[in-house]
Amino acid sequence: MNKAIFIITSFLLSITSFAQNSYVKVGIEVLQEQNFKSLEGKRVGLVTNPTGIDINFTSTIDILHQASNVNLTALYGPEHGARGDTDAGAHVESYIDKTTGLNVYSLYGKTRKPTPKMLENVDIIVYDIQDIGVRSYTFISTLGLVMEAAAENGKEVIVLDRPNPLGGKKVEGNIVMDGYFSFVSQFPIPYIYGLTVGELAYMMNHEGWLKNGMKCKLKVIPMKGWKRSMRFQDTGRAWVPSSPHIPNVQTAELYPATGIIGELEASFIGIGYTLPFGVFAAEWINGLTYAKKLNQLQLEGVHFRQITFTPYYKDKKGKKLNGVQVYITDYDKVRLSEIQFHALSVLKKLYPDKDLFVGKENRFSMFDKVCGTDQIRVNFTKHYHFDDMKPYWRKDEETFRKKSAVYMMYRN
Repeated sequence: MNKAIFIITSFLLSITSFAQNSYVKVGIEVLQEQNFKSLEGKRVGLVTNPTGIDINFTSTIDILHQASNVNLTALYGPEHGARGDTDAGAHVESYIDKTTGLNVYSLYGKTRKPTPKMLENVDIIVYDIQDIGVRSYTFISTLGLVMEAAAENGKEVIVLDRPNPLGGKKVEGNIVMDGYFSFVSQFPIPYIYGLTVGELAYMMNHEGWLKNGMKCKLKVIPMKGWKRSMRFQDTGRAWVPSSPHIPNVQTAELYPATGIIGELEASFIGIGYTLPFGVFAAEWINGLTYAKKLNQLQLEGVHFRQITFTPYYKDKKGKKLNGVQVYITDYDKVRLSEIQFHALSVLKKLYPDKDLFVGKENRFSMFDKVCGTDQIRVNFTKHYHFDDMKPYWRKDEETFRKKSAVYMMYRN
């Protein structure tokens, strides 16, 4: 990749004044301003979900379908479906979209990579999904497989860029180790990777991360007004649930702080209650003591408050749980992904006979895939000390920051 292209693009974007607009303009709005020129004369397939909307909450599906100079010919549904009518983890079936009459091909069922038949009626595949900046979230894996299919079948991919709700500066966690690549860790990137989905697409393409080092014809429609230092709350945009358990942007920020533990026991982190990814709780915890011990660690940027609640669904439905609620108090300083390991460490000290890893051996494979290695689990469970895993968890961060910098399209 010609680095000059990225430098020039970054400069052009940097002179765009956010002050001139009351909100960050995302890729679909920029494409619309350009009167869909990139799509003219082509048959267009669209990969999207309910997060693919403009500032007026109009779906990208309907925007492209209604545009007089766009020939939208197919839709593709990732996890949760193109219109968001499928639960987390549930297979999505192909169907006909009632609004447009178009085929919606499932990319989260028997097939996760578009087949030649699914692509025979398209020239360009447009991707418009709000990501949450965490490696284990499956939408970026879908994007990678779409790019692979496009390369194999001679199709172009256009990514409509959107904000990374974790911002463009946080990078946390090791990159994926050989033998642990999966749909929840498909690329050699840290757990929190600090790129927009458009920037990540460029990196996937030009670093040779697609199957057999293939490259697709790729174009990113960049945002206007977004800066790396922005949280989603700074964009002037409304949050649309990116999946059933990410109902608001606060949850998106907490997902990397608790989600890995959720692979052992989902109810422990609030799945089944109104605070998904926002708590650490169980029947046997003394919340006041747990909060006190966690706060004594004086972890930067986070505070823990005692909480008691009763889940409405999942395996702990109707049972009273006690624990702590997680509050981010200084976003710039907090190490999001490490909060959960400190929580496990304190829990082990308070309740030596209670161990979330015991009896969960059937979950180790998924836990390790999300971590991108078995070394986090192996090192941590030796003594349940965060310092035992800390060197491995942090070892790739600075290298990745330097490597990814060339693909960054937005200023600080």
